[in-house]
Amino acid sequence: MPEPTTTAAAGATLAVSSEGVGFTMAVSAASASAITAFGVPLGLRADLLIAGFAGSLVAIILLNVVPSTGDTWPELVRTTLRRMAVAAASSLTAGYLTPLAMLVAALPDSLLLGGAFAVGGGAQQVLMFAIKRLSGGPPPAAPPPGAAP
Repeated sequence: MPEPTTTAAAGATLAVSSEGVGFTMAVSAASASAITAFGVPLGLRADLLIAGFAGSLVAIILLNVVPSTGDTWPELVRTTLRRMAVAAASSLTAGYLTPLAMLVAALPDSLLLGGAFAVGGGAQQVLMFAIKRLSGGPPPAAPPPGAAP
């Protein structure tokens, strides 16, 4: 069953020529397409995935969230595969969590793609924190009493 679309775009033109005045109005449906897998809608929008992917690339390249481990071929292949997995996971995280984050923060819809970019860029740090917290690992160590913050 196709997903219903509710947004519509309308355009109107006014043409003046030697024959007289003409008016044309065109209406078409426009919506962000949802991604489906095997006929099941996943609830993911392609524009959010692309913005999250761009954010993950910035995090990988500029912030070096996946550092290289060596210069041998096996290490380079392993690092490349890890970076591809990080980009895919960040993109999916941005696709699912950005609408929720925008709703919770009460931000306007015009910031949706920027929010997806930011979520994609910071997704790995948030995911690592959540996994450590949910896995029951040891809590983060508090600094010693005499240490500077």
